[in-house]
Amino acid sequence: MDTLLSITTDRLELIPATHAMLAADLNGHDALRRLLHADVPTKWPPTLLDETVRKAFCQMAEEPSDPHFAFWYWILRGADTGERTLIGSGGITAIRGEPGTVGIGYSVLDAFQGRGYATEAVGALLPVIFELPGVVRIQATTSPDLPSSIRVLEKTGFIYAGTKEEGEGIEEGTLSYLLDG
Repeated sequence: MDTLLSITTDRLELIPATHAMLAADLNGHDALRRLLHADVPTKWPPTLLDETVRKAFCQMAEEPSDPHFAFWYWILRGADTGERTLIGSGGITAIRGEPGTVGIGYSVLDAFQGRGYATEAVGALLPVIFELPGVVRIQATTSPDLPSSIRVLEKTGFIYAGTKEEGEGIEEGTLSYLLDG
């Protein structure tokens, strides 16, 4: 993947992950804190970003077999204090068998949910993702039990595309959303 640049929004800085950052994320907060120049809360990582997922991301960054793999750490910037806090993350991977389509995923620490950060971050990532060579569609899946995730997708323009059935390659019962470029 070409070198991605940081993205700045009103409240956030989205920092593209390097292999060193992803490896540090697996080995405690001190190294990640130094690399991101941000506080890493003791509750990091978010629930959906478990060790198995983070190891897979680290491996994908080290052995780039997926030309569309990209991952960003989301840093909340204190408007008056200059404080920087890691609050979430999101990324994309190619979807096998669907040329031009990438899957997007994102997660925010519980303490920072319900404040519009995910909507702000995903909205800022979409134009960058569609600028990547060959990307014409973004797919997102979420659980029907996560209404806040559904709201993020709807607010950022994704269209509901159905519920995944058994054997479709994505966890049965998840909701699928699509956005065309």
